[in-house]
Amino acid sequence: MTEAMRRAREHGVLERLPLFDRLTGTGAVWADGRTVEADTVLYATGFRAAVDHLAPLKLREPGGGIRMEGTRAVRDPRIHLVGYGPSASTIGANRAGRAAVRDVRWLLEEDAGVGAAGVGAAEVGAAEVFLPASR
Repeated sequence: MTEAMRRAREHGVLERLPLFDRLTGTGAVWADGRTVEADTVLYATGFRAAVDHLAPLKLREPGGGIRMEGTRAVRDPRIHLVGYGPSASTIGANRAGRAAVRDVRWLLEEDAGVGAAGVGAAEVGAAEVFLPASR
């Protein structure tokens, strides 16, 4: 665990949760019925494109792939797939991660009208669901 993660947990903006059951248009749902509203979901897919659980979001193009702009899914700019498509190389992983963070911060700032410092995260297995700290 990094120092930043430890501080985030101490301040109550990072909460470790089991992997969610499904995503909805407004957030995530767990098998026990718990829901969390989320502005952005960052999902670390690893070296295999294991994204079948995202099917309800209808991100795939007619040919079956997910069209990307950087790490952002074209069909839903709230979805960033870091490590998928062009960002899948180990060489480009750090660059893709930095770009995703920059894009998500911009998206949250634009949507909420607040600075990125007002963002917290709930860690979810291999995913992180970013939530405004006020929720």
